[in-house]
Amino acid sequence: MTVRASAYTVAVLAAFALSPCVSAATPSASMLANTCAGCHGTDGVSIGPATPTIAGMSTEYFVDMMEAYKADEIPSTVMGRIAKGYTKEEIEVLAEHFAKLPFVRPDQQVDEAAANQGAKLHRKFCEKCHEDGGRSSEDDAGILAGQWTPYLRWSMDDFTSDKREMTKKMRKKVTKMLEDHGDEGIEQLLQFYASQK
Repeated sequence: MTVRASAYTVAVLAAFALSPCVSAATPSASMLANTCAGCHGTDGVSIGPATPTIAGMSTEYFVDMMEAYKADEIPSTVMGRIAKGYTKEEIEVLAEHFAKLPFVRPDQQVDEAAANQGAKLHRKFCEKCHEDGGRSSEDDAGILAGQWTPYLRWSMDDFTSDKREMTKKMRKKVTKMLEDHGDEGIEQLLQFYASQK
Protein backbone atom coordinates (compact mmCIF):
# COMPACT_ATOMS: atom_id res chain seq x y z
CA MET A 1 0.00 0.00 0.00
CA THR A 2 1.38 3.40 -0.94
CA VAL A 3 1.89 6.20 1.55
CA ARG A 4 -0.88 8.15 -0.19
CA ALA A 5 -3.31 5.17 0.06
CA SER A 6 -2.39 4.63 3.71
CA ALA A 7 -3.01 8.28 4.52
CA TYR A 8 -6.35 8.17 2.71
CA THR A 9 -7.39 5.00 4.61
CA VAL A 10 -6.47 6.55 7.96
CA ALA A 11 -8.38 9.74 7.09
CA VAL A 12 -11.51 7.79 6.09
CA LEU A 13 -11.42 5.66 9.24
CA ALA A 14 -10.88 8.72 11.44
CA ALA A 15 -13.78 10.55 9.79
CA PHE A 16 -16.00 7.52 10.28
CA ALA A 17 -15.00 7.15 13.94
CA LEU A 18 -15.67 10.83 14.63
CA SER A 19 -18.93 10.95 12.68
CA PRO A 20 -21.82 12.33 14.80
CA CYS A 21 -24.14 9.77 13.20
CA VAL A 22 -22.06 6.91 14.52
CA SER A 23 -21.56 8.30 18.02
CA ALA A 24 -25.19 9.41 18.41
CA ALA A 25 -26.73 6.06 17.44
CA THR A 26 -28.99 4.50 20.05
CA PRO A 27 -27.50 1.24 21.35
CA SER A 28 -29.33 -1.98 20.52
CA ALA A 29 -32.06 -3.31 22.80
CA SER A 30 -29.92 -6.25 23.92
CA MET A 31 -26.97 -3.98 24.76
CA LEU A 32 -29.18 -1.72 26.85
CA ALA A 33 -30.98 -4.65 28.50
CA ASN A 34 -27.69 -6.24 29.52
CA THR A 35 -27.07 -3.24 31.77
CA CYS A 36 -30.28 -4.09 33.70
CA ALA A 37 -29.41 -7.77 34.23
CA GLY A 38 -27.13 -7.19 37.22
CA CYS A 39 -30.11 -6.20 39.39
CA HIS A 40 -33.22 -7.31 37.48
CA GLY A 41 -31.86 -10.66 36.26
CA THR A 42 -31.34 -12.15 32.83
CA ASP A 43 -34.16 -11.14 30.48
CA GLY A 44 -35.62 -8.98 33.27
CA VAL A 45 -36.51 -11.96 35.50
CA SER A 46 -35.44 -11.01 39.02
CA ILE A 47 -33.87 -13.60 41.31
CA GLY A 48 -33.61 -11.23 44.27
CA PRO A 49 -36.58 -10.37 46.47
CA ALA A 50 -35.69 -6.67 46.75
CA THR A 51 -35.79 -6.16 42.99
CA PRO A 52 -38.85 -6.47 40.78
CA THR A 53 -39.12 -8.56 37.64
CA ILE A 54 -39.40 -6.13 34.73
CA ALA A 55 -40.04 -8.65 31.95
CA GLY A 56 -43.59 -8.42 30.64
CA MET A 57 -44.21 -4.84 31.77
CA SER A 58 -46.26 -2.74 29.40
CA THR A 59 -44.24 -0.19 27.45
CA GLU A 60 -46.33 2.64 28.91
CA TYR A 61 -45.75 1.52 32.50
CA PHE A 62 -42.02 0.99 31.93
CA VAL A 63 -41.57 4.46 30.42
CA ASP A 64 -43.68 6.09 33.16
CA MET A 65 -41.61 4.39 35.87
CA MET A 66 -38.27 5.34 34.32
CA GLU A 67 -39.37 8.95 33.86
CA ALA A 68 -40.59 9.05 37.48
CA TYR A 69 -37.23 7.71 38.68
CA LYS A 70 -35.43 10.33 36.57
CA ALA A 71 -37.54 13.06 38.17
CA ASP A 72 -36.95 11.65 41.70
CA GLU A 73 -40.70 11.07 42.10
CA ILE A 74 -40.12 7.49 43.30
CA PRO A 75 -37.80 6.79 46.23
CA SER A 76 -34.94 4.46 45.34
CA THR A 77 -31.51 3.31 46.31
CA VAL A 78 -29.89 3.48 42.87
CA MET A 79 -32.63 3.61 40.21
CA GLY A 80 -32.97 7.40 40.34
CA ARG A 81 -29.31 7.81 39.44
CA ILE A 82 -29.37 5.01 36.86
CA ALA A 83 -32.50 6.33 35.11
CA LYS A 84 -30.89 9.74 34.64
CA GLY A 85 -28.26 8.09 32.44
CA TYR A 86 -30.76 7.01 29.77
CA THR A 87 -32.14 9.14 26.96
CA LYS A 88 -35.86 9.15 26.12
CA GLU A 89 -35.11 7.02 23.04
CA GLU A 90 -33.12 4.48 25.05
CA ILE A 91 -35.92 4.17 27.60
CA GLU A 92 -38.41 3.52 24.80
CA VAL A 93 -36.11 0.86 23.29
CA LEU A 94 -35.83 -0.83 26.71
CA ALA A 95 -39.60 -0.62 27.25
CA GLU A 96 -40.34 -2.35 23.96
CA HIS A 97 -37.68 -4.98 24.64
CA PHE A 98 -38.93 -5.96 28.10
CA ALA A 99 -42.62 -5.82 27.09
CA LYS A 100 -41.97 -8.70 24.66
CA LEU A 101 -40.40 -10.96 27.30
CA PRO A 102 -42.44 -13.33 29.50
CA PHE A 103 -43.03 -12.50 33.15
CA VAL A 104 -41.70 -15.45 35.18
CA ARG A 105 -43.11 -15.90 38.67
CA PRO A 106 -40.71 -17.10 41.39
CA ASP A 107 -41.51 -19.82 43.89
CA GLN A 108 -42.40 -18.10 47.14
CA GLN A 109 -43.69 -19.40 50.43
CA VAL A 110 -47.32 -18.45 50.90
CA ASP A 111 -49.67 -18.35 53.87
CA GLU A 112 -52.70 -19.96 52.18
CA ALA A 113 -55.25 -18.70 54.72
CA ALA A 114 -53.95 -15.13 54.36
CA ALA A 115 -53.87 -15.50 50.55
CA ASN A 116 -57.54 -16.58 50.55
CA GLN A 117 -58.47 -13.45 52.50
CA GLY A 118 -56.23 -11.40 50.20
CA ALA A 119 -58.13 -12.68 47.16
CA LYS A 120 -61.32 -11.17 48.57
CA LEU A 121 -59.55 -7.87 49.29
CA HIS A 122 -58.10 -7.80 45.77
CA ARG A 123 -61.56 -8.27 44.22
CA LYS A 124 -63.02 -5.54 46.42
CA PHE A 125 -60.28 -2.92 46.30
CA CYS A 126 -57.79 -3.59 43.50
CA GLU A 127 -59.28 -5.60 40.61
CA LYS A 128 -60.64 -2.58 38.77
CA CYS A 129 -57.11 -1.34 37.95
CA HIS A 130 -55.02 -4.50 38.52
CA GLU A 131 -57.10 -6.89 36.43
CA ASP A 132 -56.88 -10.69 36.21
CA GLY A 133 -55.77 -11.10 39.82
CA GLY A 134 -52.95 -8.60 39.34
CA ARG A 135 -51.54 -10.40 36.27
CA SER A 136 -52.48 -7.73 33.74
CA SER A 137 -49.74 -5.49 32.42
CA GLU A 138 -52.08 -3.27 30.45
CA ASP A 139 -51.43 0.46 30.24
CA ASP A 140 -50.33 2.02 33.52
CA ALA A 141 -50.71 -0.98 35.84
CA GLY A 142 -47.68 -2.89 37.07
CA ILE A 143 -47.77 -6.68 37.32
CA LEU A 144 -48.48 -7.62 40.93
CA ALA A 145 -49.30 -11.34 40.68
CA GLY A 146 -46.13 -13.31 41.32
CA GLN A 147 -43.95 -10.27 41.92
CA TRP A 148 -41.51 -10.69 44.81
CA THR A 149 -43.38 -10.15 48.10
CA PRO A 150 -40.63 -8.16 49.88
CA TYR A 151 -40.46 -5.77 46.91
CA LEU A 152 -44.26 -5.28 46.96
CA ARG A 153 -44.19 -4.83 50.74
CA TRP A 154 -41.56 -2.06 50.49
CA SER A 155 -43.47 -0.44 47.63
CA MET A 156 -46.70 -0.41 49.64
CA ASP A 157 -44.81 1.06 52.58
CA ASP A 158 -43.57 3.87 50.31
CA PHE A 159 -47.17 4.53 49.24
CA THR A 160 -48.74 4.41 52.69
CA SER A 161 -46.01 6.56 54.27
CA ASP A 162 -46.42 9.17 51.48
CA LYS A 163 -42.86 8.72 50.24
CA ARG A 164 -44.44 7.86 46.91
CA GLU A 165 -47.56 9.52 45.51
CA MET A 166 -50.67 7.44 44.91
CA THR A 167 -53.25 8.22 42.27
CA LYS A 168 -56.53 9.54 43.68
CA LYS A 169 -58.28 6.23 42.93
CA MET A 170 -55.58 4.21 44.62
CA ARG A 171 -55.46 6.48 47.67
CA LYS A 172 -59.22 6.19 48.13
CA LYS A 173 -59.14 2.37 47.90
CA VAL A 174 -56.04 1.90 50.08
CA THR A 175 -57.35 4.29 52.73
CA LYS A 176 -60.65 2.40 52.89
CA MET A 177 -58.89 -0.97 53.03
CA LEU A 178 -56.65 0.19 55.87
CA GLU A 179 -59.64 1.59 57.78
CA ASP A 180 -61.48 -1.73 57.45
CA HIS A 181 -58.61 -4.24 57.68
CA GLY A 182 -55.48 -2.45 58.91
CA ASP A 183 -51.95 -3.58 58.08
CA GLU A 184 -53.13 -7.20 58.22
CA GLY A 185 -55.19 -6.50 55.10
CA ILE A 186 -52.13 -5.37 53.20
CA GLU A 187 -50.22 -8.49 54.24
CA GLN A 188 -53.13 -10.69 53.16
CA LEU A 189 -53.21 -8.92 49.81
CA LEU A 190 -49.46 -9.49 49.36
CA GLN A 191 -49.86 -13.17 50.21
CA PHE A 192 -52.55 -13.38 47.54
CA TYR A 193 -50.21 -11.90 44.91
CA ALA A 194 -47.42 -14.26 46.01
CA SER A 195 -49.78 -17.22 45.53
CA GLN A 196 -50.52 -16.38 41.89
CA LYS A 197 -48.79 -18.65 39.39
